[in-house]
Amino acid sequence: MKMNLFNFFMINMLNRTKQILKIFFFLIFIFECASQSNKTESSFQSSNRLVLGDLKLKTASLDLGDVDGDGDIDIVVANGRHWPAQNQVFFNNGSGIFTVSKNLGTLSSTSYSTELGDFDNDGDLDIAVGNDRAPNKIFENDGLGNFKFKGIFGSLNSPTRNIVLSDIDQDNDLDILITNRGHVNEICLNDGNGYFDQVLFFGSKSDSTIDVEAIDIDFDGDIDLVLANRDSQQNFIYLNDGKLNFNKKIAFGSENENTRAVEVADINNDNFYDIVCANINAPNTIFYGNKSLNYNTSDQFDKGNDLSYSLDVGDFDNDGDPDIVVGNSKSPNSVFFNLGKKGWKKELIKKENFNTYDIKAFDINGDSFLDIIESNSDDLNYYYINKKR
Repeated sequence: MKMNLFNFFMINMLNRTKQILKIFFFLIFIFECASQSNKTESSFQSSNRLVLGDLKLKTASLDLGDVDGDGDIDIVVANGRHWPAQNQVFFNNGSGIFTVSKNLGTLSSTSYSTELGDFDNDGDLDIAVGNDRAPNKIFENDGLGNFKFKGIFGSLNSPTRNIVLSDIDQDNDLDILITNRGHVNEICLNDGNGYFDQVLFFGSKSDSTIDVEAIDIDFDGDIDLVLANRDSQQNFIYLNDGKLNFNKKIAFGSENENTRAVEVADINNDNFYDIVCANINAPNTIFYGNKSLNYNTSDQFDKGNDLSYSLDVGDFDNDGDPDIVVGNSKSPNSVFFNLGKKGWKKELIKKENFNTYDIKAFDINGDSFLDIIESNSDDLNYYYINKKR
């Protein structure tokens, strides 16, 4: 039977349509495979249960340590920033979950920073809290995680942004460094019993110092200071002359930095300290140290222009070299894995935008892998369990 012209045309069109559809679906398959190959699953696990409480406070800082002497890691949180809020202590149940909390003290404060340290040398961790334009406070631990107000340190009404602990006078007790934005910075010396009546100063009244690292950066046996200044100010290293005079300064970076956080570590394993900076609206940068202490060699490990507020350094993948975690405002936080000469691999922690004022690397569940803990202003404080095994 002869096929009429219409049937021939329809069969031909059907075959052509099938061929086009095959090509179309094959291209979709190729595109999806390529998309999947570019996606990297986060190495860090979180959920709505892995948070420090259920309140969205203006959290600015946190610190970690075993405050109740039970062998696991607890967390103290500083809330408020410019507005009074209640600070809190969260207790670990032994498996990296924080199921019990208590208020720290009875008063709400404009808290910007908190640090754990044994200030009275009795074997347990006490708490120091730095407040914005309000007295900074010491809380004494009874050894079981119960804290009572002990005293104040530093100026009464300074715009404190950060406190850092160091035995800067090397007399075997912990001293407290205070960075004050737009005010002279302070060193509060411990008398050995947890009282800080003697105060020294570094910097000037015009400094906008947000962060400081205390470390012997020139290997001469005393503690030097590495400053992070914002408000378009130069960053400096202040060298200690061995008598707590910091008259010699070394500049690093550009003259108009907006740096909000700094860490010091040997990133490239050359036995010299490097300086890692978290910058606002500029790439985050490593300044590499050398014998001459000039810090002219640098690496923009994070080439974005985020509002980077915080960072920490630690070996997240246990491969022997330091990685970097960066906390941002209004953009996702990220870990930068150190690949040595191959550069850095960026991995988002979570695809959400927080205002992360502080971020810490710490093993909170005892599995020998560093986890990540965030202090987020006006949001929940998340923590992330490291899955990279």
